[in-house]
Amino acid sequence: MNRKSLKLNVKKPFRSRKKVGKAPGTITYLGTKDSIESGVSVLAYKDDDFEEYDVKTTDELSETIDPEHTVFYDIVGLGDEKFIAEVGKIFDLGPLLLEDVVNTNQRSKIDEYEENIFGVFKMLYLNSVDQIVYEHIALVLEKDIVLLFQETEEDVFEGVKSRIRNKYGRIRSRGADYLFFALLDAMIDEYYVVLEYLKNKIEALEEEVYNNPTADLAKEIQYLKKEVLRVRKWVFPVKELMQRLVMSEHPLLQKETKPFLRDVLDHCTEINEDLSLYREMSASLMEMHMTNMSNKMNEVMKVLTVMASIFIPLTFIAGIYGMNFDNIPELHLKYGYFYLWGVFIIIFVGMLIFFRKKGWL
Repeated sequence: MNRKSLKLNVKKPFRSRKKVGKAPGTITYLGTKDSIESGVSVLAYKDDDFEEYDVKTTDELSETIDPEHTVFYDIVGLGDEKFIAEVGKIFDLGPLLLEDVVNTNQRSKIDEYEENIFGVFKMLYLNSVDQIVYEHIALVLEKDIVLLFQETEEDVFEGVKSRIRNKYGRIRSRGADYLFFALLDAMIDEYYVVLEYLKNKIEALEEEVYNNPTADLAKEIQYLKKEVLRVRKWVFPVKELMQRLVMSEHPLLQKETKPFLRDVLDHCTEINEDLSLYREMSASLMEMHMTNMSNKMNEVMKVLTVMASIFIPLTFIAGIYGMNFDNIPELHLKYGYFYLWGVFIIIFVGMLIFFRKKGWL
């Protein structure tokens, strides 16, 4: 077989090639949001004491560490590899950890180190035109410190920040591990929104498949199937990671925070069950579509077959009396033409009645 005939026109750049040949621990951003300027938003709080400010340079960042407060660092923009490396030096983050921070292809995971707990996740949310957005994020829990690394400012954690600012709930009275949980909980809550969108999309396509199965509908079903599989790829492993946190004996996770992590684990179990269901439903949609298209074609063929069956005897009779022989007695009947039309009508009506009784019409 000619190999040229198998060559696909792949237009997307292979960003993973940027890592080829580099040593482990090399900070190499693989995402597509290189143009976003890096910056840090700092929220420091303790009971009634609260302070919020932005940091643009790492020199300013090193002065914000405050052992008397719980400090939340929201680090936006992963394309500046030098900036990420300097942040890593300030908070004593290892090179392998920083490599995963900027590796947007990294599978969701949790790593426990002596001084911190590190997690990589995919943040999913709907944009203004109801499209699913996938964004790489990383979380680091240290003593009295939580670091959040994300690609853009359009995050789903504004509710957590608002609770800190307004002293709503128990977040200001708890430690950094509770903040770590709150960020995970906000991320997983947004998963529910994405799942509801997928559910509505599947139900809408089911209605279309039943009522108006068209050829173009197959493309929408295939796109939905890929979207469900893509969501499942990034969301499905999170349940296992939450289970590891619940079972963890790491000193940074206090006993009082474990019940809240168990609640998140329950949510992950429900999400995974829904994802498995949606995966099966999206896969069966194509089968339903092809079946309905085939049934629709069969209905058309049935009508055409019935019409052809009706005209076969009429054509046979017309063919006999259309032959060019002189000795055809009926050709000389005065009312032969009208007799023949009567026979045609009787045959036509009789066959319609017969097909109707058989349930073919």
